[in-house]
Amino acid sequence: MTVANVINQQLDRSSWIRRMFEEGIRLKAERGAENIYDFSLGNPAEDPPKGVMATFRRLAELNAPGSHGYMPNAGFPATRKAVAQRLRRDTGVEFTENLVIMTVGCAGAMNTALKALLDPGDEVIVPVPFFQDYAFYVANHLGRLVPVETDADFSLDVSAIEASITPRTKVMILNSPNNPTGVIYSESVLRKLEAVLQQAGHTIVVLSDEPYKSIVYNGAKVPEMASIISNCIVTTSWSKTWAMAGERIGYLAISPKIPQADALFNACTFTNRALGYINAPAIWQLVVAEAPEEHTNLVAYQEKRDILCDGLAALGYAVRKPQGAFYVFLKTPIPDDMAFSRILKDEGVLAVPGTGFGRGGYVRLSLTVPRDVVVRSLPAFGRALQKVPALSK
Repeated sequence: MTVANVINQQLDRSSWIRRMFEEGIRLKAERGAENIYDFSLGNPAEDPPKGVMATFRRLAELNAPGSHGYMPNAGFPATRKAVAQRLRRDTGVEFTENLVIMTVGCAGAMNTALKALLDPGDEVIVPVPFFQDYAFYVANHLGRLVPVETDADFSLDVSAIEASITPRTKVMILNSPNNPTGVIYSESVLRKLEAVLQQAGHTIVVLSDEPYKSIVYNGAKVPEMASIISNCIVTTSWSKTWAMAGERIGYLAISPKIPQADALFNACTFTNRALGYINAPAIWQLVVAEAPEEHTNLVAYQEKRDILCDGLAALGYAVRKPQGAFYVFLKTPIPDDMAFSRILKDEGVLAVPGTGFGRGGYVRLSLTVPRDVVVRSLPAFGRALQKVPALSK
């Protein structure tokens, strides 16, 4: 066998998100794009903020000497300084540029951090449901994923987390607002978690995965993880905030409260290079340093959220509106989410089964589609529901 056995095994469990996206391309060619409602991939339909693109064009045309060459593996010092200043302002924690590493998106940040943190067999706690690629990130660095169920509202079950901690627990991954549920973890539950982590008897580092932090609805606020959790590494990217999923630029920021934070910074700078990233894209580092703090069109996302959730509820679905991010985690009318996903697909609706996120009985719908797709999809959702008439009454 040419391909490694471990990769063949992972391919069998590979991302449902990508599978459904690729199926959407096929079905659009087969049935016509107007007859397919693809809610599978978080690929924003909105335009990037004008100020961001203006900054990009200005810097590209300026073409300053050294702006496209190597820089320190952690990134341009001026960019890291700008990021640290924003973090100090937002969190009240004394981040410095010497604790910030510019990365190839959030996935690059998480892999860089996990490579620096994990020895073989170390355990990583992840609340369920979760973004499936976390499992691959942990496996990349020979760790062991420990899924822990959330409560009925998809908030953290701190007691269950406490019960899952062992001497090998090294990392916990938190994602708020959450993909796929859209839940924002409250300050009170995070403070309870901090108390548990501090009583563990050894350092457990929380990787705070924050690409959706500014995508919130109805004036919701996302608690600053680094303000509450002492041993925190913030990982994020601008791909969602700026509606630029294909431009991979992010950072990891190590809280100075972590024991030996300076040594961890040096380790992450090394692993960023050793994993082959070398450095984050230079031009986008320059944009990050200068661009105004704009974000994607939240009004458009909230409108699509309300149209979809209200429409589904009117049809008879059990649905809750997300507090943040741009996904709706829809409870399926039958327990078998895989079977209901196939019913939806027959009607032209592409949804990602909740099984792919570790929680069956749900499907994830992405709000990144154009508004008219949301509106036109509702009759198809209705037809799908009618195919399970005993449960649609």
